[in-house]
Amino acid sequence: MHNDANSTDTVVDSPLRRQLLGGLLSAAVPALPLIMSSSAGAAESPIQVGGLPVTCNLTLPIAAVAKAAAVGKPGVLAQGFEYSKYNGWPEVKESLMTGRIQAAYMLAPLVMDLADKRIPVKIVSLGHRSGAVIMVRTDSAYRKFADLKGKRIAIPSRFAVDFLFLRKMLAREKMSPKDIEIVEMAPPDMPAALYAKAVDGYCTGEPFGAAAQRAGYARPLAMTRDEWRNYICCVLTVREELIKENRPLVQELVNYVQAAGNWLDSGPASREKAVTIAAGRKYFNQDPNVLRFVMQNPADRVTYGDLRMIRAEFDELMQLSIEAGTIKRPIAYENYVDESFVRAIKPVAISL
Repeated sequence: MHNDANSTDTVVDSPLRRQLLGGLLSAAVPALPLIMSSSAGAAESPIQVGGLPVTCNLTLPIAAVAKAAAVGKPGVLAQGFEYSKYNGWPEVKESLMTGRIQAAYMLAPLVMDLADKRIPVKIVSLGHRSGAVIMVRTDSAYRKFADLKGKRIAIPSRFAVDFLFLRKMLAREKMSPKDIEIVEMAPPDMPAALYAKAVDGYCTGEPFGAAAQRAGYARPLAMTRDEWRNYICCVLTVREELIKENRPLVQELVNYVQAAGNWLDSGPASREKAVTIAAGRKYFNQDPNVLRFVMQNPADRVTYGDLRMIRAEFDELMQLSIEAGTIKRPIAYENYVDESFVRAIKPVAISL
């Protein structure tokens, strides 16, 4: 999902687009990230963890709020972590590469590529499973994926796992990327582009599919919940300096992210509370009705309860990325994953 710094976005700009973005995703234009250098502030200052206002990143604000609520309790570190909102993956990538932030949710293939380029980063936890959709207009004749042959389909980035999802669907129908026209586009622009018929469909993460579906002019043609159940995309990534300098804090971050996942999948009440938190200005700053639609239609549209890191799943992403040409060669699993924090998880309570 989302953009890469090297992408060429197709921008559909019109009063209609602006109206749609203002109405459907009234707060989909995130604030500039809060940047703090690793050396700035007192020792107890919270670290900033970069993320996008997308439901694939929902465990991050929940973890941050839960951690803040627990500070002062026995066994809880005084230093916390905060959700730092970004506009897109290129900005997150740049901040993580330069060390302006020490941790972030990132696209898994992008982390593999950074590690291959000797950027000292490690994946320490998953952030979610599933949550990607292929959307078409409600009034279109497309009833199955093969109907998209010759059509124009938007994706966030060729580094996005959404792109790999699209390629999987193509392969299943014995089609190739040459059978469709692929354009890269910022996910917040996709609903308006579909409405204006600038594209015939789009493949991305939520809530950008739900926004158009709830508005009534789009429907999902395919969802990862049906087609790729163990789909993973956004992963918690930290710089190795933070692991070396403050391992207890990284461990606590992983503890809370994993606990947030279990809490989110514990029932409708938790999800409703999560909608209230994430819709706030400090976090996603989005229409709560759109977020609620993602959480409920259906309930496993995106899931968070199984955040195990499984080597075979990363191997599959690696192979698909190599076939897609976004990664040039195999990269050793140990070069981009650190499983030690997940193995040492200490359960924490989420009381929100």
